[in-house]
Amino acid sequence: MSPLELFAAVLGVIAVWLTLKQNPWGWPIGLVMVVIYGWIFFDAKLYSDMLLQGVFAVLQLYGWWQWTRGGQQHHGRQVSHLQASGLLLSLALGAAGSLGLGYLMATYTDAAAPWLDATLAAFSLVAQVWMAQKRLECWPLWAVLDLLYVGLYVHRDLIPTAVLYALFTLLALKGWQHWRRDPAVAAA
Repeated sequence: MSPLELFAAVLGVIAVWLTLKQNPWGWPIGLVMVVIYGWIFFDAKLYSDMLLQGVFAVLQLYGWWQWTRGGQQHHGRQVSHLQASGLLLSLALGAAGSLGLGYLMATYTDAAAPWLDATLAAFSLVAQVWMAQKRLECWPLWAVLDLLYVGLYVHRDLIPTAVLYALFTLLALKGWQHWRRDPAVAAA
């Protein structure tokens, strides 16, 4: 356990808590967290997760913009449901990304857990895009992914990060509950 990993974990809790509360400041705090975790995952030879943090950095900026300037009136997005077609397309893209990235990591790197890491990374991108668009479905997907990440991080001896992702699992369930009560969802 390094002080840097502990600091990143604390930032992660703050960022997710703010996101759960629909506070746009979760996005810039999350940006700092993902940059730090990019380094941590490189050091742990979790290369898919390292690459994921780079993409998350871009998605943090996208989410911040969506939450403050997105939507039809450019006043920020409201919580909404995904259409069935969007849900299926997103999950298909996650599966394709899992296969492609898993193959690359298993074939061309010394990644510690190439297939699991790639699968979690690909579907994390799906969940993050859904979150940036304030789709209610992001939370149950995050809950499943976060729980699987706990096992991966325990296996790689990233204990503060495993604890963080256990907390993320609980926060995802809380976020799902909280966002389902949002007036925009209730009206739909």
